[in-house]
Amino acid sequence: MNNAIYGIHHVTAITSDPQRNIDFYVNNLGLRFVKLTVNQDDPSSYHLYYGDELGRPGTILTFFHWPDAPKGHRGTSEVFATSFLIPKSSIHYWINRFTSKQIKFRGPYKRFDNEEVITFYDPDGLELELVAHKSAEDKDIHVWKEGPIPTEQAIRGFYSVTLSEEGYERTASVLIDELGFIPTHQDGSRFRYEIPSKESVSQKEDIGGANIVDVLCLPYIQQAIIGIGSVHHVAYRTPSDKQQKTLRHNIVRAGLNATPVIDRFYFHSVYFREPGGVLFEIATNPPGFTVDETAEDLGTHLVLPPWLEPIRRDLVEVLPPVRSPKKDEITK
Repeated sequence: MNNAIYGIHHVTAITSDPQRNIDFYVNNLGLRFVKLTVNQDDPSSYHLYYGDELGRPGTILTFFHWPDAPKGHRGTSEVFATSFLIPKSSIHYWINRFTSKQIKFRGPYKRFDNEEVITFYDPDGLELELVAHKSAEDKDIHVWKEGPIPTEQAIRGFYSVTLSEEGYERTASVLIDELGFIPTHQDGSRFRYEIPSKESVSQKEDIGGANIVDVLCLPYIQQAIIGIGSVHHVAYRTPSDKQQKTLRHNIVRAGLNATPVIDRFYFHSVYFREPGGVLFEIATNPPGFTVDETAEDLGTHLVLPPWLEPIRRDLVEVLPPVRSPKKDEITK
């Protein structure tokens, strides 16, 4: 097929504590807090967004604030790990930073001969990775320059996600036949799929890269319980509504259930479960996060989609107070 997937758009996980979550990702990882809003399907809870300076597709990590959710348990049928890209020259910087901030980690260790990987966890137990790879040198640098991490050491967006599955063939079929990935590597039970490099429709809307999915085959592990500290879903990016509709048509034709197109205000979404049970989303690059805030004001106050503005006062009464980090409060 003439695929219209460019790679990962965003990854959404679940947190129990919004303020602790904000402090961790801004102060420790140097991601910009780009949007404080609510879960549109559950407006009494927050939806927090982090990314590069503008929250470009391919850099966006988001969290549903669900404090009453069960604790997640690792297993199959989930996004097992979310990986960020860093320059190869920054590996020792991050080791020293994690050590000084008493963030437990393991590594660095080699993967596929050309990657150095550091594994660590956020306060809710979400598994994260920093992957040092030469492709970081090829990216335009859109990092948050007012953050705590020097530009030359900063996270460059996503590198990959790892899916854990009981088997891999049916998941691989969807990745290849419907989303346009190609198989590139295998190391034991780890199978790698990549979107071939292509020119972005708009470099202002798409950082490039963030185009790798690893499938980890774990046939003797119990199925995951999705909860606090788990990834809820992974979204793949497409540059237009027209191409999104084509993708949805192909997904349904392949025998998978898909939602209608849903307006998420900052992008348009279609959701479906791949055969192994992981929730996938197809998200459009536009409109983006500056549709309702200036670039300077991103993440500084609660914003709501227009259809929720009439109940703003009610929502403010039930949402726990949080504060966005001020420039002089960010720890180096």
